[in-house]
Amino acid sequence: MTVSHRIRIKNVRLLSDDHYILKATTFAWQRSNGEWQELERETYDRGNAATLLPYNLARRTVVLVRQFRYATYVNGYDGLLIEAPAGVLDEKTPEQRIRAEAEEETGYRLGEIKSVFEAYMSPGSVTEKLHFFVAEYQPEMRVGDGGGIASEGEDIEVLELPFGEAMTMIGDGRIADAKTILLLQYAAINIFR
Repeated sequence: MTVSHRIRIKNVRLLSDDHYILKATTFAWQRSNGEWQELERETYDRGNAATLLPYNLARRTVVLVRQFRYATYVNGYDGLLIEAPAGVLDEKTPEQRIRAEAEEETGYRLGEIKSVFEAYMSPGSVTEKLHFFVAEYQPEMRVGDGGGIASEGEDIEVLELPFGEAMTMIGDGRIADAKTILLLQYAAINIFR
């Protein structure tokens, strides 16, 4: 069953088209009991994205990045965020984008990449769908320093961590990024068993 027959869009207002797109939409929604209810919601469209967890099974390590995120800072997180490499698709396929992001951010040119799932990270207001990948890395795959693209404001530190330490960092709050937590939990269940 689709929701198309239960929604009637009445008005869409563009609130911002500066860096990403923010809209306010008024619509009628048919509730489960058959009644129609008028609602208004804002949606933030930043585009779909991809993220990846590079791992080395033999060494039991993962590669993550650490960087400043303004949105987390203004919400009370006074530290650099530790994350899996990620990037907005920008008209590329998810695999094309994550390969480029992995090399830009971590310095690794990866071989086989495996798509593991897709998820909406904040479906109450953000339209973004995130494509999740994992890939095994070897030391010889490092072709650069990583660090991101300075002209885009990126100032990224590359971290190679023992997998067990990364899992501990979730519990003690040093890793607070949802996409990274999901990928590490995926790895705990499917890779580092």
